[in-house]
Amino acid sequence: MFGLLNIEKPPGLTSRDAVDQVQRLVRPWRAGHAGTLDPLATGVLIILVGPATRLTEYLHRYDKEYEAQFLLGQISDTEDVTGAVQPLCDAPRPTEAAIQGAAALLVGEIQQRPPAFSALRVGGRRAYDLARRGQPAALPTRPVVVHGIEIVRYDYPLLELRVRCGTGTYVRSLGRDLAESLGTGATMSRLCRTRIGPFPLDQSVALSRLSSAEEVANHLHPPHTAIQGLPTVTLDARQARDLSFARPLTLAVDPQSELAAVNADGELLAVLAYRPTGTWHPAKNFIAAHEAS
Repeated sequence: MFGLLNIEKPPGLTSRDAVDQVQRLVRPWRAGHAGTLDPLATGVLIILVGPATRLTEYLHRYDKEYEAQFLLGQISDTEDVTGAVQPLCDAPRPTEAAIQGAAALLVGEIQQRPPAFSALRVGGRRAYDLARRGQPAALPTRPVVVHGIEIVRYDYPLLELRVRCGTGTYVRSLGRDLAESLGTGATMSRLCRTRIGPFPLDQSVALSRLSSAEEVANHLHPPHTAIQGLPTVTLDARQARDLSFARPLTLAVDPQSELAAVNADGELLAVLAYRPTGTWHPAKNFIAAHEAS
């Protein structure tokens, strides 16, 4: 139980609900997710199992792809159809060319204001908890990266977009800002995450198919798939033994900030961090996981 699951999350469940279902199957191993999906949303949800939960931060570095559906000419307090939806009077009907032009201005590093109904913490409390109590927080804007926005279909009021973006981007807020720049509003009616880095939706497994620990194990991806962007070094038996005692390693490799250390079989042993002393130290050490197995 050391790896990652590429789950297809169904609608109606929170990301925590999905993790809890896996957690019940793999106890006493831990499980966690990398990248929240709202109950409305479907698609790729990466669940990390066992020691792989310590690799969550690396999955956040991967870009994500979404397919989103919006209804123009209306607004919602949640920015999607789960909230209080309000039609706008005399809302303009932008042309597809106008939408393309406005979308182009939202590509790159932009400042985005997160939705009031979000999981961000404000004074130690979730923003959505405050919003549900009628005390929505004024969340500050923050930088996010949008790599591309493509119009998939436009049949007013329906607008479908394909979005490629970095971590932390709220797609429903992207639709909000796009519509506001055109003098109208938008409410997200559907969202599907189609990819996280090397994990596409067409290679995901339905949560309902996981009914036992054996089924989970059969669908686990190796833990090193979480850190494919890192250079890799293969350790010999002596170096692996030193690593088991957390001893610093001297490696004949160019200095990098981090390295993925594997054994001769390609199994992930550690994430190594470079020190100014010229040695490498384990930032994440997984030797114990292999010894336990």
